[in-house]
Amino acid sequence: MEHVDTVVVGSGFGGSVAAYRMAEAGRSVVLLERGRPYPPGTFPRSPAEIGRAFWDPEAGLYGMFDVWSFKGFDSVVSSGLGGGSLIYANVLLRKDERWFVTDLPGGGHEVWPVSRDDLDPHYDAVEKMIGTDVYPLDRPPYDHTPKAHAMQDAAAELGLHYSLPPLGISFAPSRGAEPGVGLPLAEPSYGNVHGVQRRTCRLCGECDIGCNDGAKNSLDHTYLSAAAFHGADLRTEHEVKGFRPRPGGGYEVDYVHHDVNVRKDRRPVRTIACERLILAAGTYGTTFLLLKSRAALPKLSRALGTRFSGNGDLLTFLLKAKDRDRVRPLDASRGPVITSAIRLPDSLDGTPGAGPGAYIQDGGYPAFVDWMVPGLEPDEQVVRVVKFLWQRFVEFFKDAPDTNVSQELSDLIGDGALSVSSLPLLGMGRDTADGRLELKGGRLNASWSTESSQAHYARLRKTMRGMADVLGAEYADNPMWFRKRVITVHPLGGAPMGRHEGEGVCDAFGEVFGYPGLFIADGAAMPGPVGPNPSLTIAAMADRLSCRALESTASRGLGMCPPPREGTGAQETGDTRDTGAGPASGEAGPPGGAGNDTAYGADSGRPERDRGTSPGAAARTSLSFTEVMKGFVTFGEGDPRAGELAEARERITFRLTITADDVDRFLDAPEHTARADGWVESAGCGGRRSVLRGWFNCFAPAGADDRRLMKYRLYFTDGEGRPRTLTGQKNVLHGPPTRIWPDTSTLYVRILEGHVPEGEDAEAVAAGVMHIRLPDFARQLTTFRTSGEDGAAALVRFGRFFAGELWEVYGPDAA
Repeated sequence: MEHVDTVVVGSGFGGSVAAYRMAEAGRSVVLLERGRPYPPGTFPRSPAEIGRAFWDPEAGLYGMFDVWSFKGFDSVVSSGLGGGSLIYANVLLRKDERWFVTDLPGGGHEVWPVSRDDLDPHYDAVEKMIGTDVYPLDRPPYDHTPKAHAMQDAAAELGLHYSLPPLGISFAPSRGAEPGVGLPLAEPSYGNVHGVQRRTCRLCGECDIGCNDGAKNSLDHTYLSAAAFHGADLRTEHEVKGFRPRPGGGYEVDYVHHDVNVRKDRRPVRTIACERLILAAGTYGTTFLLLKSRAALPKLSRALGTRFSGNGDLLTFLLKAKDRDRVRPLDASRGPVITSAIRLPDSLDGTPGAGPGAYIQDGGYPAFVDWMVPGLEPDEQVVRVVKFLWQRFVEFFKDAPDTNVSQELSDLIGDGALSVSSLPLLGMGRDTADGRLELKGGRLNASWSTESSQAHYARLRKTMRGMADVLGAEYADNPMWFRKRVITVHPLGGAPMGRHEGEGVCDAFGEVFGYPGLFIADGAAMPGPVGPNPSLTIAAMADRLSCRALESTASRGLGMCPPPREGTGAQETGDTRDTGAGPASGEAGPPGGAGNDTAYGADSGRPERDRGTSPGAAARTSLSFTEVMKGFVTFGEGDPRAGELAEARERITFRLTITADDVDRFLDAPEHTARADGWVESAGCGGRRSVLRGWFNCFAPAGADDRRLMKYRLYFTDGEGRPRTLTGQKNVLHGPPTRIWPDTSTLYVRILEGHVPEGEDAEAVAAGVMHIRLPDFARQLTTFRTSGEDGAAALVRFGRFFAGELWEVYGPDAA
């Protein structure tokens, strides 16, 4: 049986932080994430893609949105590498200092076992690692964001506190730089698991359906990339089914490995053992696993399943805003989903009679939805989209006939909910945590309603109506509200922390009472609502948990919890890593860069001297650049020249970041091997497919002094999960200098069956020719990056090497 120090279940705000801190401290870490990775550019957008973007493995769906429907409320959570950070609206607010209490159903309140003072150092660490910034409303073009100004005006008129909250978004290409729309982002020191160029926010309102630009500093770009850099094995498409204590200490974890491209009714259950198990599968996932495993954990507290709440979430709409007799644009799709926050004071702040505190934030929706507003001709495309939406909602509510609100939603849209003068409002706050999660028929069931939090919801709705009046808008409840149903994206509780097992499932550090080494690191551990958006607080709790877990093993000689590392911010550029350029040309290497069915994580096959933890890593200097090539291939053709010209040809594109982690080693090695990360896009291969592992050889010897080869070998899987290898070759041949551009910009490619090592051959699935266009080449020249102490000199050395090789081939004719 496989055995590691730490297993982390889930990759959201709790799991990613814990995985990073454990890996950074030198522990062997395996992170199990049920969903798939989503590099920039792969989030679903078309109706067909969105129709399969839901999570239901029994129906063959492995998408990002996991929708739960209970009596009284519905909930949307995320499945994918990065967890909830993939679809959250980027707000990273600290829990208010005086709000560390839980209101009791019968009146009064109970102080949390953790305070703001306890969390502040961990808030600092998380903010630095993720990289936060406020919306630059005072600078063009960001100053033209009508919804932010409308929120500001409403708050001023109503005498409420307005702020631009910290957002986990990159508006500038690097720290301290001027913000700009769509600019390339500087690579962080720990690299990126996706290997795809990220760009700054382009104000498209797509944050909560996945950022295809990579502007969102989601956990896959930050904590998880850093965890992988330090050796964590990130196993995507791995769903945990249960766990139990292990004889002699530690835990055994059962999981299945989903093949998201092949529907299977039954998958083999595998088991991994660990000394420490960190549950971070989200409020529903973690509580469900604990309830399922209760027979194996007889000492679990009776508090399991209690203190559930929706963090006071409420969605409403402002419609048809006017300024005197003119339409007042609110333009909800302009900017990120949330730009602004209005804070409603709490009685605990010293405001008599205020009640529990709350926040109201502007909501947004993707800019591409604008064309669906009323007034457009009902052409075939609009009819298809409306039909699609209707079917999705019917499917969503099919098991709860009393909640089918398709007609109400249709009426709302028909009244202009998506028009330029309308704006969704998002409310949240300190509701009453009196819900309960339990198993019924083997499924998770929730008992909770808005009844005990009526004062909270009434206050939110009253304030939102006041905002509507100020902005000359009509106010509209969510159509579900008349049935007293809400939608929450912030479920909390179920395995709450407490001072003892009679009060909670785990202690103030997340360790489960009675089970050493078993931790809860997500929203399930919250003993009540956070109030503001809970993501930052969950991450800070996980950081604090990690310190305690590491300190508890120090007495066994495993080392103390290290302080947060310097220079690991989301946009830091000083790179001291050496992750290796991959195997030499004659070595196959595991296709995904790691063993155990994963495309991310540590390469267990590399010697210790080649890893970023080696003592000499800091002395090495890396160099990288990004290349885009486009062309044509024909499937069923084996000759590249014929494949480029055949009538059945189709387009193919790749975007690769070529990285030499050690420039000196790269230049000295005869094959000049570098790592290639990125994606290949072809309809015949299933669209855009991530490169699982790739190599690039720059001016490899070809047996003659006047001939060089520039070679590419990329492992990926097609849309049906079949392994494929793209091999490409640029022939740099003896001839006049006028041949330099055609030779270095023309790539003859073949797509092979399987993951085929250098020196072996296989049947060609397709063949063709790709080129780099002059505009793409000009952009490529701007992507060269170096990091390390000798960056500038490394760039000069590379330039001399490149020019020197060209001279060896073309120089004699130029003389």
